[in-house]
Amino acid sequence: MLYSIVVFPSSKVQEVANSYRKRYDPAYALIPPYIRLKEAFDLDESSLPKLVEHLEQVASSTDPFTANFHRVSSFHPTNNVIYLALQNKEPFAELHQKIVKQCVSDKETYAFVPHLTIGRDLSDDELRDVTGQLSMVKFDLTSEVDRFHLIYQLEDGIWSVYQTFLLKKK
Repeated sequence: MLYSIVVFPSSKVQEVANSYRKRYDPAYALIPPYIRLKEAFDLDESSLPKLVEHLEQVASSTDPFTANFHRVSSFHPTNNVIYLALQNKEPFAELHQKIVKQCVSDKETYAFVPHLTIGRDLSDDELRDVTGQLSMVKFDLTSEVDRFHLIYQLEDGIWSVYQTFLLKKK
């Protein structure tokens, strides 16, 4: 089965992201807006207890933090994806490192860049147009991060939460 590990931002951030995702993200109906901590990976069900135990340890050793979204960016020319960029990437990078340290051994396709996708699979012209328009918009969004989720993909492509992991309280 296909799994991933994500953070879902606050409902306010999700509202803003979805206002763009409805139009620019074909995965809009498959998963709420998210920040991916670990790329999708195949995992045998027999390996789930070990993964869950590891993720519980990661969560208990991580303090909650605040995510600050401040602008729109893109991965062009590598990928025609536009996203809300994070001003403070460090807490996400640390959490990512803890997760992948003993997690799934799959090599990641891309370097880890924490972000919230608002558009994907755009043509080059559409990407230029949308990023040009959105580069003039001032984003000042925050979201408290006090949990992350192990999610899995159903046969119809929809992602569902398998388990939620609460970050330890300060």
